[in-house]
Amino acid sequence: QVQLLESGGGSVQTGGSLRLSCAASGDIFSPNVMAWYRQAPGKQRELIAAITSKSGDSPTYADSVEGRFTMSRDNAKNTMYLQMTSLTPEDTAVYWCNAKEVTGGGLNDYWGQGTQVTVSS
Repeated sequence: QVQLLESGGGSVQTGGSLRLSCAASGDIFSPNVMAWYRQAPGKQRELIAAITSKSGDSPTYADSVEGRFTMSRDNAKNTMYLQMTSLTPEDTAVYWCNAKEVTGGGLNDYWGQGTQVTVSS
């Protein structure tokens, strides 16, 4: 089966930067959509960045992070990244990577284990 593993979370001060990584392992798969989500305590889960497998597609971002976060991928390494800059305490949350794969039998929805990001003032 496919497994996703996030890394790169931690604690930073306001204005700092972090880069999250999401490495895929296990069975070969071809995700149709890759995304990053986050959820703060007591808050709804929020989709913050996503990209499709369509040729030439560019990532889309939630208004809360656009201009500060950048999503990228390295297909050769089966890894995607989320570069986060100008962090504020409002960015404090658990962050998950996600991949959705459409197959003949339906939709496979893969999630990482989550990584904590804490931004102090």
